[in-house]
Parts: sequence; C-alpha cells; structure tokens
Amino acid sequence: MDDAPRFPTRPDSDPTSMAGAILCKLVFEMGKSQQGAQRRDWFMATALAVRDQIVLPWLQGTRSAYAQGQKQVYYLSLEFLIGRLLRDCISNMQLMPEVQEALQKLGVELEEARMAEPDAALGNGGLGRLAACFMESMSSLGIPAFGYGIRYDHGLFRQQIHQGWQHEAPEDWLTFGNPWEFARPEITYEIGFNGHIDVEDGPDGPRQVWKPSETIQAVAYDTPIVGWRGKHVNTLRLWSARASDPLSLQAFNRGDHVEALADRVRQESISKVLYPGDETPSGQELRLRQEYFFASAALQDLVRRHLRVYGDLHSLPDQVAIQLNDTHPAIAVAELMRICVDLHGIGWEEAWRITQGSIAYTNHTLLPEALESWPVHLMERLLPRHLQIIYLINARHLDVVKAAHPGNDALISSVSLIGEGAGRRVRMGHLAFVGSHKVNGVSALHSELLKQTVFSDFNRLFPGRITNKTNGITFRRWLFQANPGLTKLLVDTIGPRVMDDASALEALRPFADDASFRAAFAQVKASNKRALAAMVKDALDVRLNPHAMFDVQIKRIHEYKRQLLNVLEAVALYDAMRDAPTRDWAPRAKIIAGKAAASYHRAKLIIKLAHDVGRVLNADPMTRDKLSLVFLPNYNVSAAEVIVPAADLSEQISTAGMEASGTGNMKLGLNGALTIGTMDGANVEMHERVGDDNIFIFGKTTEQVAQHRAADIRGRAAAEASPRLMQVLQAIRSGVFSPDDPTRYHELVDDLLDHDHFLVLADFDSYYDAQRRADARWHDQSAWMRSAVLNTANLGWFSSDRTIAEYAEEIWKVKPTT
Repeated sequence: MDDAPRFPTRPDSDPTSMAGAILCKLVFEMGKSQQGAQRRDWFMATALAVRDQIVLPWLQGTRSAYAQGQKQVYYLSLEFLIGRLLRDCISNMQLMPEVQEALQKLGVELEEARMAEPDAALGNGGLGRLAACFMESMSSLGIPAFGYGIRYDHGLFRQQIHQGWQHEAPEDWLTFGNPWEFARPEITYEIGFNGHIDVEDGPDGPRQVWKPSETIQAVAYDTPIVGWRGKHVNTLRLWSARASDPLSLQAFNRGDHVEALADRVRQESISKVLYPGDETPSGQELRLRQEYFFASAALQDLVRRHLRVYGDLHSLPDQVAIQLNDTHPAIAVAELMRICVDLHGIGWEEAWRITQGSIAYTNHTLLPEALESWPVHLMERLLPRHLQIIYLINARHLDVVKAAHPGNDALISSVSLIGEGAGRRVRMGHLAFVGSHKVNGVSALHSELLKQTVFSDFNRLFPGRITNKTNGITFRRWLFQANPGLTKLLVDTIGPRVMDDASALEALRPFADDASFRAAFAQVKASNKRALAAMVKDALDVRLNPHAMFDVQIKRIHEYKRQLLNVLEAVALYDAMRDAPTRDWAPRAKIIAGKAAASYHRAKLIIKLAHDVGRVLNADPMTRDKLSLVFLPNYNVSAAEVIVPAADLSEQISTAGMEASGTGNMKLGLNGALTIGTMDGANVEMHERVGDDNIFIFGKTTEQVAQHRAADIRGRAAAEASPRLMQVLQAIRSGVFSPDDPTRYHELVDDLLDHDHFLVLADFDSYYDAQRRADARWHDQSAWMRSAVLNTANLGWFSSDRTIAEYAEEIWKVKPTT
C-alpha cells in the first residue's frame, strides 16, 4: 500500500460540505463558536472556505503557464480598487447557490456576511477600478498575469463630512485581517535609497556601482484573482514596506523609546497611505519613494522568476510584457536598465533593447501636472544611479533627434527627459514614452489628443508608437453581481449566452420596442432605486422620491469633472420651480458622490457648496418631492454597486478634451442610465453606439474649448448673456445658501466670472437646455425606457474583455493559456 502523501484535491463544494468547511474555519481559524460568532466572523469563515476552492486552480494555472512557455503579463499600477471580493469570488467560481444554502444551514444569510467585508482601500477612482477590471478580465480570458502594486495599510482616506466639509480619516480595512491574501515573507526584496556611486573595475572595463545608504524591505502579499467560471486564476502581488532594522536597541536602552522607532516609522510609511500630500518637500519625497519601491520590487520579482525558468535576460521581451498603468511606475524604465547593466553586466544597447521591448505605457491624462515630474535635486539625492541612467538615456535619445532635426532647439527642448524651466525636473511621462515600445491612450479621442498635444513632438519622431485601447469594464462585477434583477431578465429574454459574451447584448435591441419587456425593465430599475433610496435614508436621513429621476454624478471631485456645473444647474432648476410652481416639472433627485484630494481646497469647497445647496432644496416643502440633492460620503466600490443599477441619468459632464476616457459612464449606461455629457473621453464612442436619440449631448467640443481659451473669453461674458445663470451666481455669492458665512463663496464665484478655465459658465446654458430635454423624455416613460434598453443593448463593446484582448494581441503579443 502506497502511504506517500498525495497532492490535495479541491474540496467538495456541495452545500453540506461547504457548510462543514465554513464551520471548521469558524472554529479552528477564528476560534469562535457558532453561538458566539458575530457577522464579521461569519464573513471571515466563509471567505476562507471559498478561498480553499480557489487555491488549486490558482497554483495549477501558474504552473501550467510556465510549463507551456507562455508569455506573462506584469501589470504595474499604483492603485487596484478591487472592492469587496466575497461575492466576486463566489460568483466567478459558480458557487452562489451552494454558499447561500450552506450558510442558511448554519442560520446565516449570505448578504449579512457579505456586508461585513470592508472595501479594500487600495485605490481612489477610475485608474484603480480599471486596473481591477483588467486583472479580472485577464483571468477570465486565461491570460497569465501578475498585478503589482502597494499593500496600503490605510488606503487613500475615509471621507467624513462634518457640517458639509470633507475631513479625512485613515481607512482601517486591515484591522481584522484580510482573508483573501497570502503573506509571502519568503519573497522579500531589498529596495535601496540615497547613498553614492562607486566606480569599480569590471571584466569589460569600469562599472558604476550604487551603494545605497538606506535599505527597505519589500514583502509580498498575494491575492488570487478569479476569472469567470473559475477557469483561470491570476495573482495580485502587493508589496508592504518593512524596515530592515525594526528597532534601534541603542536608543531604546538609553530610554529614548520614541527615537528607537523613528527610522522604522519613516521607512514603513511607504506603504501606509495612497497619494500622500505632495505640497511639501517631504511629501514629494514620499511619493517618489513609493513609486520606486513598488516598481523596483516588481522588476526584481519578475526578473527572478524569468531567470529561474529561462536562464538569462536576453529573452525577456519574448517572455514578459510589462504594462505601466499611467506615469506612476515610469521609474521602471531606469530600474530595468540598472538591473540589466549594473547587476547582470549587459551592454547598454542590448539592455535598451530588452527594456524597450518589454515595457509598454498607458497614458491616462492630458493634464500636464498629472504626467509627473520630479526635481532633479530630489532624484539625485534619493536615486542617484537612476538619475545617471536617465541622463544617459536622454543623451542618446537627443543625439538621434539632433541628427534627424539639426538646429531645431525647440524640438530638443520639447522632447528632452529633463525639463529646463522653473527648476530642472525629470519628466516621467517623457521617460515612459521613450522607454516603451508602445504607448496607448484609453479612448479614441484621448489617443488622438495625445498625438496632437502632450506627445505631439514624440508622435512626429516615433510615428505609430501611440495607439488606442478604449477602456472597458468587467460585466461580471457591474452587471451580473451589481444588478442580478436585470441579469435574470436578460438571460430570460435573450438567453444564457449573454453571461459569457458581452456582444450578445445586441440581441436585446428589438425588445426596446416591446412594451411588456420595457415594463419588466422598469420594474427592475424601480427595485434598484428603492434600494438606493434606503441607503440614502440610512446614511443621511434624507428621503428621496423613488419615482423621481435619479440623476447621478459619481467620480472624484475635480474642477474639470465639473460637479460645480451640476450644482449650479440644481440652483437654476430650483429657481425655475419656485417661479412656476404649477408647472408639471419632472421630479428629480440629484445624487453626487466622490472624494476630493486632501490638499485640493477648491474641490473641498465644491463639496461644501453641494451640501449647502442640498440643505436648502431638501428642506423646502414646495420642491421637496420635485427636487432634492444629496452628497453621499465615502464613495467606494460597494457604494457604486448600489448607485449604478439605480441611476436614471448619468452625469458625464467634464470639460471637453480633459477626460481621458471615463469608465463610470460605461457602468451606468450598461445598467440602463441615459447619459448627459460632453463630447469627451469615451462619451464620443458611446454616442456612436447608442445613437443621438438615446444620449443628451451638450457643450463645446474639444476644438471649441481650445478656441474659447485662445480667445481668452472670461466667464463674465456667459453670465451677462444669461439672466438665469447670473441669478444663480448672485444667489450663491450673496450668501443665500451660506447664511452662516455670506462671503464663503465670493472667491469661487469671482474666479468663475474672471476666469472660468473649465468653461463651467460657458457651457451652462447648453447644459441647462440638455437637462430640460432629459425632463421632456422623462415625461414620456415609454420613450425613456426605450432609450434605457437601447443603452444596455448597445454597450456590450465596452467590456474589459474586449479591451484586454486588444492589448494581448496588439501590444503584449500574449495568447491565452490552453
């Protein structure tokens, strides 16, 4: 008899076995009895039992990818906004009925356990949510991939609202542990900072050797990311900073207990908070330390894995695709060169071939400040060897440019990796562009604007390097899980193929003219609206009219996203309703949510204005059921999963030419919301697919915005031409909505009148008219629901599966595992 240990098999997943597994986890992992278990204990036990179902496919998939010599994708992102994972994992593993029944056997409802899971505080907005969608799609398509980021202890921040003002508190999502992650203390890399460079003799002549004066350890934590139907599982590897010396015993023993921990606190601050304030030199340094920390750890890790299988780095571009998600990981270009040249003795030209052939770069913004640049003196102190490498990359790059364009000093200045303006700075977007074989924008308009604006000179030098990959969203999260009622209706109507192929939604188009289907669609929407209204009541003690149009704007608070325009229109509508109280107004509930950066004072003032206006609107008995405005605090993925299915109108109203893509527009449209928006970002492509009759477009185009700014037209011109707008501005400025501080909004209104950089006033009348077109459509519920159905039917193209398939074929040259 063979008594040798056998490789374990996947645990049984029938309801009885799952109930037993959950109970075992509760007792032996959590140390709790069934009688004494709290809601959080049941969540942890359930998550651990579900995780057991995932581990074997995860390990087997990783092993299979290497066995088949598959090219691997390494996705570097400072954010991964994965949200709650329990329902995601259960759904993708096809275990929903089994887990529900198992918990019921134990006297627990799945929804109660699910709500005890905190949102993973690993991101802020669209950038992080896109990364999460992409990781899920790579798993669903069977593309072997690792995501690399930082395991933030406290995330961005927990938004708290006190008297209408945003205050920031640390997130505490890790307080009770994270059941999805596997700590990998054996996978640890040394990350160096500061120090000096020695010149030593090498076999091929002198070589530069960086001697860091400070070293921090990057410790790996792995989370399995499950693809649809559990066929493939990839890894999200996050790095936590750990001090090399946890304690200065000398300081401790002499009684200086605080000083004994000072170095540890400073070093481990790298993985404490996402986007620390960068108004101070120390804040800027921490940002750069974060970016280098995770980029270096990721590259050391993937190089180790590659060498273990293939033996040398010359084949790296054939076996590895490194994708930089925005400019934050751009230092990876210099780091990979350092690894090749300094650590592995590879010649410069070959190292550059390896680096450029392996790396691709996704740009997410046209805002110059978001492209990132670092003071030369900061990088020279913090990363001295990397600055040397960047100088050499730049010299060789400019030599090529000078040879092709002799005497063109303006071009040389434009494409140099070192900005020579007010203080010399390293341009990280330029570094990412030069060090990548492909650079992509994230919508058709954005990619064209990259060629015409921030990278216009690079596009002339390297034609064909810029390509487009329009963003997408995972339908598993944003339709199947967030909106099960609509999902069931779709499957019952057009068949189960829609669960595996987003393009199958096109079969829904004829049903837009089916009155009985529209009625069923409306019932699903009404149910979702009641759920959102209940959430608002619980959070804010404000009652929303469930029969009103739910007008939703959910995104980070920024002037270019123009939440201010939304609030101004609410005031104008409020004035109009009071002027004509007997008119048959379309009832409307405006719902705004999003966080302002901690140091972004104007954005915080806009949040305060939204609260001040909402307080007046919501208290007025004349308009209470006709017009309300609420601001939901601490917007996150879990909140979005309630808001998105309930929305009737989706506000996508950024200044044209400033939004790279947007993905909230796709989530809301997929769930049957009609979009009101400018011709910006992915709105352009959504407009093409849903048709002019099923979207409300307003405002100046990108070209008109540029002309408006070039003509230096101030906001006062728009206000003086619009009595309605002037009345709104005067009311806000005079303190109608801020009687406790009548001067609160003086500077805000004056800036709009004197400047209006984001064309809030210039687009106001067009926006107001578009809102009235939306009102007219709302009055004809048959027409509204027809448009809503057509939005759902026509937006299947915006699946992140399609986006990832395009990356895989055209940029990464990666094929799914077989």
